[in-house]
Amino acid sequence: MEIITATEAHLPALAEMAVALWPETSYAGELAAARDILADPYQDQLIALAGEAAIGFVQLSLRTDYVEGATSLPVAYIEGVYVSPAWRGRGVGRALVQHAEIWGREKGCTEIASDTEWTNRDSIAFHGAAGFREVKRVVCFVKSIDRPTGGHSRPEEDAPPD
Repeated sequence: MEIITATEAHLPALAEMAVALWPETSYAGELAAARDILADPYQDQLIALAGEAAIGFVQLSLRTDYVEGATSLPVAYIEGVYVSPAWRGRGVGRALVQHAEIWGREKGCTEIASDTEWTNRDSIAFHGAAGFREVKRVVCFVKSIDRPTGGHSRPEEDAPPD
């Protein structure tokens, strides 16, 4: 097994694995995203190969904004990590994280971070085994807000006069 920086030739395999990791996405969307990452100096994709076969990947970004639990900036951030089911439990994921750490150090980072859904027990266990510590669990909320229909645009315009 070897881990290398992905190239244009790896894009189809990266897109296939990304859809396996994020099934709510599409192959075309992930192919475009992988292509965009190749062109972005603040992102990278490392791919694990067994011979010519792609068996895993890690998507990385260099974050310069707030990262939960981090004490320094920039932070190397694992946006996604995936290992093909047949290769799980064989050190591929750990090797991808180690290469991600090297990438981060080369970018001047002293910390690497990641996230997962709080219900993803496999990912939480993987991160713990790879040396990450959990810093926070978050529940996010969103609410639709309709545009005003009565011509008023601010709450104070609806308030009665003093």
